[in-house]
Amino acid sequence: MKLKSLFLIMMLTVVTALAGCEPLLVLDPKGPQAERQASDIVRSIGIMSFIVIVVFAILIFVLIKYRASKQSPDYNPPHMEGNPWVEGIVLGIPVLIVAYLSFVSVQSNYIVESTPKGYEDKKPLVIYASSSNWKWHFSYPEEGIETLNYLYIPTDRPIDFKLYSYGPITSFWIPQLGGQKYAMSDMTTTLHLLADEPGEMIGKNANFSGKGTAENTFNVTAMSPTEFMDWVKEVKETAKPITKDKFNELLKPGHLGQMTFTGTHLGFSPAPEHKHNTEKVESNKQSDEMNMSTDMDMDMSTEHSHH
Repeated sequence: MKLKSLFLIMMLTVVTALAGCEPLLVLDPKGPQAERQASDIVRSIGIMSFIVIVVFAILIFVLIKYRASKQSPDYNPPHMEGNPWVEGIVLGIPVLIVAYLSFVSVQSNYIVESTPKGYEDKKPLVIYASSSNWKWHFSYPEEGIETLNYLYIPTDRPIDFKLYSYGPITSFWIPQLGGQKYAMSDMTTTLHLLADEPGEMIGKNANFSGKGTAENTFNVTAMSPTEFMDWVKEVKETAKPITKDKFNELLKPGHLGQMTFTGTHLGFSPAPEHKHNTEKVESNKQSDEMNMSTDMDMDMSTEHSHH
């Protein structure tokens, strides 16, 4: 009786605690990529829950059916061989589950890594998202504006985030729009996202990058395309231009609030996608020229020695 009462108290405590929790952001999608990921999570939870329930049901059945009984001390149980059907089920079902989840995972990966279906012919909004300790810089090259620690995006328009870092590796993540992707200092990665409804969201750095990681977050506001263009116009009329000195000041480690500028830092501090590749090509070219020059000098030296 005491055990039953303790179990009921524990269940009530868990239910009460969960009732006060906010809903998981990954299960409250605001875009097609996040919706696909949420459906995969729910599907996986359903399959695992079914497996757990079946296993516990079999366990209870076995414990009851084959519990210790009052047999005579000289009782000798009959010899039993393995059942091929049981062994096939025990091995086959896990293989089928793993194969199914693998297929779904690969299929979903291609879906979330590409432009959302139905928006392939629509021009994406390009936003360069760069991180520094412990801030997020968002550059809108086409609009000619830049923000710090907050992001405004239009709904129903694909967005191509160009990710890189001015410090350690970080991870750009807006849980209600899609999965995370790393931002690194020597290359630029692209993340395709889309918001299909207006609203407020939270973005964060999902990778530990020092003592300020917990506060390395940013606000995201999805709005209609008309409202977005009105905001761009307002920024151009009211915000101050960003300068090289100001940007270098922003790169210093620390936490800052939200800021807005006209222009972008891409003019004097471009993303590494072109600069890195160009330097690599130029380095290889100079190395080849040096090797050719060395070979020619050796040939001429050899020719003079023969004479």
